[in-house]
Amino acid sequence: MRRAHFKFSWIVPLLLAPQLLVIFTFFYWPSAQALYWAFTLEQPWGGGNTWVGWDNFRKVLSDPYYWGSVRVSVIYALATTVLAMGMALTLALFVDRQLAGYRVWRVGIIWPYAVAAPAVGLAFQFVFNPGAGIFSYINTVSPGWWDLSKYPWQAVTAIVIAGAWKQVAYSFIFFLAALQSIPRSLTEAAAMDGARPLRRMLDLQLPLLTPTFFFLLVINITDSFTDSFGIVDTLTGGGPFRATDLMVYKIYSDGFRGLDYSGAAAQSIILMGLVMALTFIQFRYIERRVHYT
Repeated sequence: MRRAHFKFSWIVPLLLAPQLLVIFTFFYWPSAQALYWAFTLEQPWGGGNTWVGWDNFRKVLSDPYYWGSVRVSVIYALATTVLAMGMALTLALFVDRQLAGYRVWRVGIIWPYAVAAPAVGLAFQFVFNPGAGIFSYINTVSPGWWDLSKYPWQAVTAIVIAGAWKQVAYSFIFFLAALQSIPRSLTEAAAMDGARPLRRMLDLQLPLLTPTFFFLLVINITDSFTDSFGIVDTLTGGGPFRATDLMVYKIYSDGFRGLDYSGAAAQSIILMGLVMALTFIQFRYIERRVHYT
């Protein structure tokens, strides 16, 4: 194996310094501040803080609205993950078969990955608009039936569709790469044995994709909990009746609108712990079913 050797020992820390500075500034320092604020009572307009111990966590965990936020966050995470990975796998299978126009579809499917979450929410706001969007045609048949501002289940459905659409491109890239890494000789041998495309997918391709499935499962669930703020803020604003008040959005609304910085910090610590716990569970109980060879 070829290894890089530096003539001067100070080059290595010099090259690592910018990345370490970014990580410390935008991750470790804010995390440490949130952890400190979670155990203190911060004044809304400054002026010091008071140590309160676990009181902020007790207040958060005794709030019924917070548990409603946890419930809808879990629903959103599971629904978007299943929908996004299912759509991405289906599209990757079609592109891998090199059907007519697959190169155009491959580029078009990857593009949404570059769209920011607020832009996705804004775009779907027009799509789901009850007066001017595509779904407004439903109201021409049944007036008033479709309205995100009135019906909670419609609002939840809207953010799930928008969130899944945003995650499809990322999953598609990895599924397609994994499919193309499977030797063609295997699929051709299965086809010669009389296996239809569906049977080849179930018995041959899917078992070989389990490492990719596991990786995308961890990434998609984590992303659903942490990167959903922009979609909710621009599409539903947490409504109606707190139906789409996800955990990450509630941190923002309580902290920056309600000026409860300590409560928002406690919620962020709980969210961080939840994501870490879910990741540990996936590695502990799901990875054992993954075959890497």
